[in-house]
Amino acid sequence: MAIGEAGPGSARSGSQSKRLEETMRGRLGRECVYVPSCRLGLYVALRHWCPPGGRVLMSPVNDDVIFFVVLAAGLRPVQAPLNPFDASIDTGAVPEEVWGSLSAVLTTNLYGNPDPAPELRARCDALGIPLFEDGAHAIGSEVGGRPVGAWGDASVFSLSKHVGAQAGGVLSLADPSLREVLREAGDELLAPPRTSSELAYWARPYAEAAVRGLGLRRAAWAALRLLGLTERDGIRMPLRPDALARAAGSAPDLDAHDPWVRVDMHDYRLRSGPLRLRRVRRGLERLDEVLAASRAGTELLLSTRWARPREGSAVQPLFRVPLLVADRDAAAAALARRGIVVGYLYDPPLDDYAGAEFTDPSPAPGAARWFARHALPVDPLRAREAVEVLERSGARPAEPPRAPARRRAARGLGPSRG
Repeated sequence: MAIGEAGPGSARSGSQSKRLEETMRGRLGRECVYVPSCRLGLYVALRHWCPPGGRVLMSPVNDDVIFFVVLAAGLRPVQAPLNPFDASIDTGAVPEEVWGSLSAVLTTNLYGNPDPAPELRARCDALGIPLFEDGAHAIGSEVGGRPVGAWGDASVFSLSKHVGAQAGGVLSLADPSLREVLREAGDELLAPPRTSSELAYWARPYAEAAVRGLGLRRAAWAALRLLGLTERDGIRMPLRPDALARAAGSAPDLDAHDPWVRVDMHDYRLRSGPLRLRRVRRGLERLDEVLAASRAGTELLLSTRWARPREGSAVQPLFRVPLLVADRDAAAAALARRGIVVGYLYDPPLDDYAGAEFTDPSPAPGAARWFARHALPVDPLRAREAVEVLERSGARPAEPPRAPARRRAARGLGPSRG
């Protein structure tokens, strides 16, 4: 019997995934379907709701993998204007003609900072289009009195982030009658689990701990690059526009876009075996403890001079806190010398990265460019160490961006200069 076919192991995995679904259902108050990754869950949702060729409003400060998932689903990404201080979608700056052209809206909730879901929900209802929430960074965040993920027609979560399982995701649904339809659609895309992959997954935390303990992080990274086992030379993966254009010709097609969608997670569509599911379950059992620690670290980081001005809303348990520094790369290097790795950078914005051939550019790109250049995403679980390093390094806060001319004029400030 091949691994992944019906049998005792398959039955145990099915039972474990159902328990995970029940746990997330209790958190969100909505029907949930376990999927092996957030990106696969998003692809399933986009294919179910959106006609090929449809246009999806999304944030340009986002993981490029999500951009390629949208393309794989046969859809046209439309880049939204953003709030420059947290990279949430600026609904008031989206032109009316853009709203009228959309087939769907996709939130990002970057680093756990919520997008304005109540406003976006109202807009989508008025237009008769679906709202999708990407809650990969926001499993503990709230907006409008509800959890992130409780506003959209569908929402997706990563269990690799706050949960720390390095595997797994959840597709959450507003309409419970769609649960089996979407589960079956996801199952059709899965590959069976492999013994080698399960063993590598089991060993990974121990290998990572050994690398950290021996101070070999830089050497390990250099070795991976030498062996050709890394897929990014910089923050963004190589676009390969000619190959991407050929893949787009067959969209919707996940297989054709697999070289882009799989980056950083080659097992994103691998059926989860019992080892992965057990680790996900243990991570979910500790989630409230992690969220409490994240909230405390977030509060400390938001009190520093590098944080955006605080408003009256409650502190969210952010996955990363985007401090805004004048020289982001120098600050990241200072943290790296202390062993604090700065990841989850999304620079340049997607419209600058991909160009007009593959996406509609933002009508007001300045805020996204400013945020992408200055945001320093700090792990709140290492908040005190990070603050100490940044103080010693002399990191300066970024100068706030100038308001766009149309907003300055609306406030009676006259034209911007420079």
